Amino acid sequence: MNPRTLFRIVAVAEAVTWAFLLLGMFLKYVTRTTEALVPPAGAVHGFVFLCFVAATLFIWINQRWSVTTGVLGLASAIIPFATVPFERWIERRGWLAGTWRLAPGAEAPRNPAEHVQAWVLRSPLVALVVAVVGISVIFSVLLLVGPPVSAS
Repeated sequence: MNPRTLFRIVAVAEAVTWAFLLLGMFLKYVTRTTEALVPPAGAVHGFVFLCFVAATLFIWINQRWSVTTGVLGLASAIIPFATVPFERWIERRGWLAGTWRLAPGAEAPRNPAEHVQAWVLRSPLVALVVAVVGISVIFSVLLLVGPPVSAS
């Protein structure tokens, strides 16, 4: 899988889970018919959001995006459906082109972030397990903390 394919998959998944969450919120708050979709939609969206953030950071390092581009990529996950237009915008500029530049036999890493990325590309299965466990821990902590409470 190359950077373009990975980013396209997570960008679309993030947008789809936004739709699922917004549907649940519509049914709960507008039609007042059911609350049943909000918890699973929120959980799925939260998990995919964290995956999108991780993938964006990984691709930001690989593609050597500017700080502005990387921050815009991260911010696109906050606005419903914005990940897809962002993905198309960076694709048109060629900022997703190429392969993993720190893959075995390619460029040597030059900073701590690139060393982590090179390790991930050398040991993808171990890295996948570490990532899933890490994202699951963060996700679990966020579930335990619960949704924001208004100060009213």
